[in-house]
Amino acid sequence: SDSGGSGHLLRFSRLVDGEWQRPTTIAEGKDFFANWADVPAVIEAGDGSLVAHWLAKTGEEPYAYSIFLARSTDVGGSWRSLGRLNDDATPTEHGFVSWVAEADAARAFWLDGRAMVEDGPMGLRTAVVREEVSPSEVLDKRVCDCCATTTAVVDGEPLVAFRDRSESEVRDIAIIRRQSGRWIPSMRVASDEWVIPGCPVNGPASAVGGGDLFVAWFTAAADNPRVQAVLSRDGGASFETPILIDGDEPWGRVDLVSMGEEGAIVSWLANGPGGARLKLSLVTPEGKAQRSVSVTETQAARASGFPRLERIDENLYLIWRDVSEGRPARLRLAEIPTSALIEAASKASGS
Repeated sequence: SDSGGSGHLLRFSRLVDGEWQRPTTIAEGKDFFANWADVPAVIEAGDGSLVAHWLAKTGEEPYAYSIFLARSTDVGGSWRSLGRLNDDATPTEHGFVSWVAEADAARAFWLDGRAMVEDGPMGLRTAVVREEVSPSEVLDKRVCDCCATTTAVVDGEPLVAFRDRSESEVRDIAIIRRQSGRWIPSMRVASDEWVIPGCPVNGPASAVGGGDLFVAWFTAAADNPRVQAVLSRDGGASFETPILIDGDEPWGRVDLVSMGEEGAIVSWLANGPGGARLKLSLVTPEGKAQRSVSVTETQAARASGFPRLERIDENLYLIWRDVSEGRPARLRLAEIPTSALIEAASKASGS
């Protein structure tokens, strides 16, 4: 949150028995690198501790910033700084972190710009966070500069999905997965062949449902904006034919949550009469997308950010930034019973 002239606060609150608890402050400062696309997050590690990350400036250059960490062992009541996630001090970009829990730790994946000091490309790195941060590993030396990463765990092994970048500026979605302790090189989830000479700031989302891996993303390949999803039934070793979710000039900004044996639910920013519309669709294990359900009208402006979707027990929680004219920006939260969504999607597809 913006604390006025004094900078920013990173705050944390838990939902307990249907009530949001009083927020605690994780970190604050005038040096935060706060922006519309790359936002802080909190992950519960395998040992029950919580790890938070945020971005802060580290130099005078416009894009000199690093990823900073704090850890809590009392369910978020107090936080201890862990310093930087990235193990370099170059005046370059570092961000778009995604997390998975491991046995007694949390594993981070992020976009790392240290090679840019010598005019190199953005890279993808990973490290493990316990009471300290492990040395990082390079997973891919050339990726898209500012599309968010996303993670999943299949059969106990982590994977990361991201927007790759070829020498010829093809920027399609790829994954890197770990198998028997070894990282398997990048593989595209689909061959969109989207050639674009700049970053679209529109990363993928992933989830595991019923043992299958689901990945959703936005592309505008062949000047045809669309949101797609794809299934892998072998943990990411191969992918089926992409499923069209929305071909009516959507804005993208996807998210995805597991519905277990029912498949997965994708959220995205669709085209709408007032600018944009937040929609949800169920993607079934058979590789079918149920007709979409509209949640609310919203805006497509960058200030509206990236809506986030989570599932807790039998409810979906969709959160977005409301930037309606004439009033201060607000965070809004919709609670949607999963049964109601499945029923609505079923009725829509049968009509």
